[in-house]
Amino acid sequence: MANSVQRRCVYTGDVRFRLLPVAFFLISIHLPAQVPHTLTYAPGKSITLSLPESLDINIAASGLRRVRFFAQSPDGRIFVTGMHDISDNTRGSVFILDGWDVQTHTFKQVVHYLDHLRNPNNLAFWTDPATHQSWLYLPLTDRLVRYKYDAGDNAPPSPPETLMRFPDYGLSYKYGGWHLTRTVAAAQINGITRIFVAAGSSCNYCQEHEVMRAAVVSMDPDGKHPTVIAQGLRNAVDLHAIAGINGGALFATNMGDDHLGDQQPEDTFFELEKSPVITPNYGWPTCYFTHGKPVLDATPLPSLDDPQKMAPVPSPMPSRDANDSVYGSQSNVAAAGTNLAAGGGHVSGSDPNAALGRAPEALKSCEHVPEAYATFAAHSSPLGFAYFPSNDAVLRDSFVVALHGASHPYIGTGYRVVRFTPSDRKPRDLITGFLTVANGRAVVHGRPCGILRIGPDTFLLTDDYLGLVYFIHPRG
Repeated sequence: MANSVQRRCVYTGDVRFRLLPVAFFLISIHLPAQVPHTLTYAPGKSITLSLPESLDINIAASGLRRVRFFAQSPDGRIFVTGMHDISDNTRGSVFILDGWDVQTHTFKQVVHYLDHLRNPNNLAFWTDPATHQSWLYLPLTDRLVRYKYDAGDNAPPSPPETLMRFPDYGLSYKYGGWHLTRTVAAAQINGITRIFVAAGSSCNYCQEHEVMRAAVVSMDPDGKHPTVIAQGLRNAVDLHAIAGINGGALFATNMGDDHLGDQQPEDTFFELEKSPVITPNYGWPTCYFTHGKPVLDATPLPSLDDPQKMAPVPSPMPSRDANDSVYGSQSNVAAAGTNLAAGGGHVSGSDPNAALGRAPEALKSCEHVPEAYATFAAHSSPLGFAYFPSNDAVLRDSFVVALHGASHPYIGTGYRVVRFTPSDRKPRDLITGFLTVANGRAVVHGRPCGILRIGPDTFLLTDDYLGLVYFIHPRG
């Protein structure tokens, strides 16, 4: 496989299902013809995905539990994380996808590199130019660790070093929180290598009391000199530096909150300030994006003084089938997300990162919120992304983003892979078919997640719903 790296998933339409046929027609007139591909992943089980006619797709690996994000090691091997299920568990793994078969487009072997991990969302590699020692960075719910890596290793040669600890609790998915994943990226900024880590909020809409919530921190490769470089990002699930843009720009996908109905707020894609003098605040909780612009949310914040107090839910709210959720029945939850206090009232513990400062106060004006690089329809849930340079024939000069999809599938947004260029920044369908409508009801077939570019117009894509890895490549 070509020796290059990148990753992840994102997008969905901003319409209810009764409008989907019209929306799809309006989009299709701007796009190349989509060709359906039926892929069998188990006896009697298949998924049909549609791509531009210039691309083909195969299943490269299957049977992986909640497979998430990729990284390519210094010796060119493909590593991928698996979180096992959607609970807070310690059954996660890091796998090596080994033995690529160029004829069948499949990996012959899946090697368990690490097991018994707490929610490993992604990973990154970095090689020290002075010592030539390579390191694997792995963000877990409660800490960031790094392992020594030597070419050909099928297991770490020594115990990990702990570089930073994080708040390790969150609200259940049904309360619009959880966010027990962390994201790591290694990048050179102004000629200096820094490690970046993103952590999501503990809640849907609240005043956090821990500085690393809804934030991104930058540190030296050994964990020293940590600095918060971004705040107000509710859940930046993917983080990646693109060397070919603005001399090495740092980008992040980000999810909006869940209490403003089905049509807002938009999910966002930001170019982060790399070395800010003043830490920028990207808006959450009180500034959300609609029509590409930040807007102040007038919903009262829940009180930290009363852990059980909930902020009022705006009305009118749409009625929802309690069982219409990929996370199970939510019959005891307010229609568009329950606005509990931070972490559901976990206010007594000390902040493990207090030396970095304090969590910012909620913004009372959106005047200084940075511009979004791109936006996606509400509840699209953008996850992994990759950038394809100008020498690619089909995907040239494009961001490709995996949209994991709305937790209430009837909303109809996400459940696809989209692309956009830095010049137009308008997401357009690249891969569809993860969500269909049958007899008036939404049917979830898969959920795109992580993306890794491995060559011109060629990438790997994870599906953490089916436990699959797809191989997308030029036709022929």
